[in-house]
Amino acid sequence: MKPPVRYSDDLEQVDPGEAEVAQEMLEAFDHILTTTHADMNHAVRAVHAKAHAVLQGELAIDSFLPPELAQGVFARPGRLKAWVRISTNPGDIISDKVSLPRGLALKVGGVRGERLPEAEGDTQDFLLVNSPVFGAAKAKDFAGQLKLIAKTTDRAEGGKIVLSKLLQAVNGALGAAGLHSKALDAIGGAPQVHPLGETYFSVTPFRYGDHVAKFRLRPLSPSLTRLTGEKVDTSEGENPIRQRIRQDMAALDGEWAFEVQLLRDVDTQPVEDPTVEWPEDEAPFVQVAKLVVPAQDSWDERRVMQQDEMMRFSPWTGLAAHRPLGSINRARRPAYPHSADFRAAMNGCPIHEP
Repeated sequence: MKPPVRYSDDLEQVDPGEAEVAQEMLEAFDHILTTTHADMNHAVRAVHAKAHAVLQGELAIDSFLPPELAQGVFARPGRLKAWVRISTNPGDIISDKVSLPRGLALKVGGVRGERLPEAEGDTQDFLLVNSPVFGAAKAKDFAGQLKLIAKTTDRAEGGKIVLSKLLQAVNGALGAAGLHSKALDAIGGAPQVHPLGETYFSVTPFRYGDHVAKFRLRPLSPSLTRLTGEKVDTSEGENPIRQRIRQDMAALDGEWAFEVQLLRDVDTQPVEDPTVEWPEDEAPFVQVAKLVVPAQDSWDERRVMQQDEMMRFSPWTGLAAHRPLGSINRARRPAYPHSADFRAAMNGCPIHEP
């Protein structure tokens, strides 16, 4: 196995016109934000608007990590407070009958070290989705996708439900033939599986102290692995996924392995193209911590206010040792605080780090 690549600013390649692309993303965000606010008289996130669970636990950092893994947040063992939000991708509050990819946002408190510019508090955020690859190679492509998503915001939910059922059937047939389509997942064809059993990925790379890495959160305890691949019935009820997680989290203690995949080959593990899955045979994921979440009410009213309404999650909140890398992450830098500021202004509710 090759040794991990040393971090260097030269690993990133900034394209001309990225500032203009970032502005296009802000305009798409604004369309989504203002449309949903007009519908509900309440501002929600421009992406991952609908939460299914808010949880609290601890990130237990492993002892005796080798030097290449003992970096940044993971430089020393310990137990750090953690906040978790599980969500669905779109920026509108959409029916659970529309099956789309899931996200898991993890915020870790009490981290020490030099912080990224404009990163308040003492927290580190990790934004993860249940796919190892991203749907766009460059920020320009991502902005184009956001424009299309913005146009479908607030449009014909009934049609989205019918289309999602069709796409799920098509993707199920493709999966049976070993041809499951991530592209169909993104537009409504994702299998309607239990979010607590899913594995979540950072998709994009980040600085990892002296090195570069992607992150993964993998179900570890039997209480979670037994839910992997289990279908959730979304045919009845207003928020069946939220209710199913609430039912299960009331009785289970969950543990996830927080894992790191170090960059070892710049050719097979590109920094600037998150549509490429880094090969695990060349660069395996290695556990550096456990996320431990005890049984609790995953939709506690007070916690929903604290974590869903008053908290923000951004890949640019955290340590300089974990600076986001690549075109997609550079475009996200102004977009996430822009969305949070809109919510704060419209709802009259300050958003801050815990």
